[in-house]
Amino acid sequence: MRAPVGRTVDFLRRIGVRDLPPATSPFDPGYDPVTVRSHLAQSAHLISILKISMACWIIARESAVRRKVAAARRHGVPTVTGGGPFEIAVARGELPAYLDLCADIGVTRVECAAGFTDMPLRPADVLRLAAARGLEVQFELGKKHGGPFSGDVVRRLLDQGSRWLDAGARQLVVEARESARSVGLFDADGTLDRALADRFADTFGLETVVFEAPNKPSQFALLDHFGSAVHLCNVRLEELLRVEIYRRGLHADAFGAAPRRAARPGRVRPPACPRGMQA
Repeated sequence: MRAPVGRTVDFLRRIGVRDLPPATSPFDPGYDPVTVRSHLAQSAHLISILKISMACWIIARESAVRRKVAAARRHGVPTVTGGGPFEIAVARGELPAYLDLCADIGVTRVECAAGFTDMPLRPADVLRLAAARGLEVQFELGKKHGGPFSGDVVRRLLDQGSRWLDAGARQLVVEARESARSVGLFDADGTLDRALADRFADTFGLETVVFEAPNKPSQFALLDHFGSAVHLCNVRLEELLRVEIYRRGLHADAFGAAPRRAARPGRVRPPACPRGMQA
């Protein structure tokens, strides 16, 4: 899908705001199809992949879920399911049936995780099952109830992430839940541990690692630290435009800031369906 053109785009170029490829994965926590379609009409060119989050889509009326996934497809936006249903399906011994459902609904990718369960399956086995159904895979790193990361935890997560990438996963997601407090890279006050965040970026690269950023402090902290190339996810749909004006230096708190860091090379694995802004 081509990015919007018109007087606003021309003006952005006049004031030195360059076109950026989409690098935010917002989530749908259970909005109605009309709301999702409206957000796609407004912001599809800013979305890297739309997360159909949590297990809401499984208990909603199926026809409504299908309309949302189909609307994203019409706008050229890939979709991914959240990791929770995957974990439950594995724990109940129903992963093939879950993957059959995801493929039938029409999503592009499934998120795999071990955030509140144990993972008894090898990454290669999961990737083989997904690929047989035409599904991509991303893997979420970190426990939902494990508190802030330590150095030792990050070392184990880097090893785990490498195994999933070697098996064929497209991207890795760093856990932050809905609060970005006392979880993952964030302490009890919501302060980002920049040194630990750097370890993920330096190991995997900013094209491959995606950071959950569910609220304004976490979004701005990650953008301040890594710059416009950082990939963010778990951004609510209604907050997407705020994130993107900050990414482009059009927010009052970002205007005039010092030049931001260049992207880390790492183990770059671009998404299978890259979506860049085009004139």
